[in-house]
Amino acid sequence: MRKRLIAIPALVLTLALCLAPSLAAAADLTVSAAASLTDAFKVLKTAFEKANPGTTVITNFGASGALLRQIENGAPVDVFASADQKTMDQAASKSLIVPATRVNFVQNGIVLVQPADSKVLVKSIADLTKPDVKRIAFGNPATVPAGSYTREALINAKLWDVLQAKLVPAESVRQTLDYVTRGEVDAGFVFATDAKIAGAKVRFVQDAATTTKVTYPIAVIATSKNPKAKAFVDFIAGAEGQKVLQSFGFKKP
Repeated sequence: MRKRLIAIPALVLTLALCLAPSLAAAADLTVSAAASLTDAFKVLKTAFEKANPGTTVITNFGASGALLRQIENGAPVDVFASADQKTMDQAASKSLIVPATRVNFVQNGIVLVQPADSKVLVKSIADLTKPDVKRIAFGNPATVPAGSYTREALINAKLWDVLQAKLVPAESVRQTLDYVTRGEVDAGFVFATDAKIAGAKVRFVQDAATTTKVTYPIAVIATSKNPKAKAFVDFIAGAEGQKVLQSFGFKKP
C-alpha cells in the first residue's frame, strides 16, 4: 500500500510536467498587426504584460493583406489590427473576426518623403514627374494599405498613369521606408508615423491627399480561445493605449 501512495504523487507530477507546455501556451496572446504599428505595439506589449501577469504577448508584424492570408490559412492568431478598413472588411466577410469586438483605434496619413541627403530636389508631388526623379517607392496596393492609399492620392492628383514607369512596389510600408532611408529611391510614400520614426533620415515633402480616411481597426479573431484577447483590444482603445499610440504620432480615429 505504501508504494502505491508514493506512486500517486509521482504520477501527478509527471502529468503536470507534461501539461506545462500547453498551459504556458494558453497564456500566450498572439497579435498580428500592420507593419506601421511595430514600434508602438512593442511598447504596448510590455505595458499589457505588466498589467496582466502570466500573459505573454507574441507580436507578428507585416502588410495587412499578408497577415490576413496567414489568418485565412489557419495561423493561430488571437487579435488582428490592420492599417485599413478594406482588409478588416474582408476578414469580417469571411467570418474570421468577432464583429462585436471590432473598433477603430487610430488615424494616420500618407506623406511623401525623400532621403535626407538626396541630390534630387522634390518640393511637391507634382515634382515627381521631373526627369531626374527615377524611382519612387510605395507599398504594393494588392496587400499593403499604404500602397492603396498612395494609389488613391496619385489618382486624385492625376499622376497615377504618368508615374507608372517610376514606381517601385514594396511588400510593406516599412520596406518602403527602408528604400528611402537607404537612398535606393528618389522619393517614397509612407505613413506619417513612419516618417516620424525615421526622423533625420528622411526629408518631409508633402502630405498626400486621400479620399478615404486612414483609420486602423482592431478585432478579436473568431477562433481565439484566449480570454485576454478582448482585454487587449480594450487596452489598445483605452486611455493608456491611446497615450502610447499618440506618442508615436498616431491620432484619435
